[in-house]
Amino acid sequence: MTATLTRPAPPSARRRPALARTRRREAIALVLPSLIPILVLSVAPLVVGIFLAFTDARLVRHPDYGFAGVDNFAELAGNSLFWDSLRIGMIWTVGVTLLQLAAAMGLALLLNSGLRLQGLTRVLALVPWAMPPVVVAIMWQMIYSANGGPLNAFLGSVGLPGDVNWLGDFSTALPAVIVVGVWVGMPQTTVTLLAGLQQIPAELHEAAAVDGAGAWRRFTAVTWPSLRPIVTSITSLNFIWNFNSFSLVYVLTAGGPGGKTMVPVLFIYLEAFKNREIGYAAAMGLVLVVVVVLILAVYLRSQFRDDRATGKGR
Repeated sequence: MTATLTRPAPPSARRRPALARTRRREAIALVLPSLIPILVLSVAPLVVGIFLAFTDARLVRHPDYGFAGVDNFAELAGNSLFWDSLRIGMIWTVGVTLLQLAAAMGLALLLNSGLRLQGLTRVLALVPWAMPPVVVAIMWQMIYSANGGPLNAFLGSVGLPGDVNWLGDFSTALPAVIVVGVWVGMPQTTVTLLAGLQQIPAELHEAAAVDGAGAWRRFTAVTWPSLRPIVTSITSLNFIWNFNSFSLVYVLTAGGPGGKTMVPVLFIYLEAFKNREIGYAAAMGLVLVVVVVLILAVYLRSQFRDDRATGKGR
């Protein structure tokens, strides 16, 4: 009976597990510098906030709080002021996000059309993005000023009412704040869309033009489908940023007049640091997180479903 001889594994095969472990350690070492700040500055505060939402914690010198169960959420269910602020926040968020997209799309198409002095135009388009929100708010307070503000002065010069209290009137405060939000966030969306436009092959537009497609038809058949993944990403991010906007609204109106611009983040801030109800404010924050996640989940699911349907149609 012949004995079966087994060949020893080649050196390269013996080194593979050690090489894999080395590469895994290198990958972890490269990820940790960016992962640690996320864990410390994002995940840890979220976990603490979830814990506080189920307590009766108050902002006092010597905190002494206990487990409150769902009492904060039960009280929150009957708080009409909070739900009204959530409604205002949704109007603010959806309005700013959609208007940002429309204005940024128009500006991106204009900047991509071969204008003269394109470099200067692009730099000027980024100016609102480079300004701190507090400076922007103070500047727009001056523009909206009922006493000699540039906007009222212009309206008066063309025969329109020139004494409108834009930030102090119940009917104009929220639209006026939305305009400022659009102006601040439009540059970032413009840059993103412009980058996407420059990735669309010119041959696609040329082929559509040869087939007799006009400007609008080329936009709907070539430009928009090519930009849809970018639009989905930037609108999702803008929705989160706008929903969490605080400093702009706080400096402009502080939630007034009469709570007409009281967005939920500002409402939570006042509950936590003015009324000192940390546990109650944390419960509000947790509700906002759930609301935003649900809305984005529905939006992204519908977008991905449309993308799959479009792909199958092709």
